[in-house]
Amino acid sequence: MPVHVETVSAPSEQDRIDLSRIYQDAPGWLLPPHASAGGLIESALASGQLIAGRFNDRLLGAALLQPDETGWRLSHLCVRGITRQRGVGRRIIEEARRRAEAAGQSLHLCAPTEHQEVRALAARMQLTLAPL
Repeated sequence: MPVHVETVSAPSEQDRIDLSRIYQDAPGWLLPPHASAGGLIESALASGQLIAGRFNDRLLGAALLQPDETGWRLSHLCVRGITRQRGVGRRIIEEARRRAEAAGQSLHLCAPTEHQEVRALAARMQLTLAPL
C-alpha cells in the first residue's frame, strides 16, 4: 500500500498521537521557532499548513507546507524514527513539489543550512535550500 499525503485539518485523536510520536523523534534543531513539539503541532494545525504521510491509517511523517508568491516553503519535515529510510519523507516532498508546481511555483526546503543531513536531502531531492 502506498503512502498517501494529505493536509491534516481535522485530526483524530489517533492522528494527534501519531503527530506527537513523529515530532518526539525530531532533533532539537528542527523545532524552532517553536518551543516544543506540541507547540509546533498546534501552530501547524491552526494555520492549516500541516501535511502528513499516511500508511495503513497511521501518520508516519509530517511537514509544514507554506504557499508563498515567490515559491512554496517546506519546513519541519520529520519522519517517525522507526519508519525512516522507507520513502515516507520522499513521498511528502514529492507531493509538496506537485502542489507547488500546480500553483506555478517552485518548492524550497527550509531548514538550518549548517546540518549536513539537510544539505544532503536538498541535493538528493533537487531542492533549493533556504534558511528558516
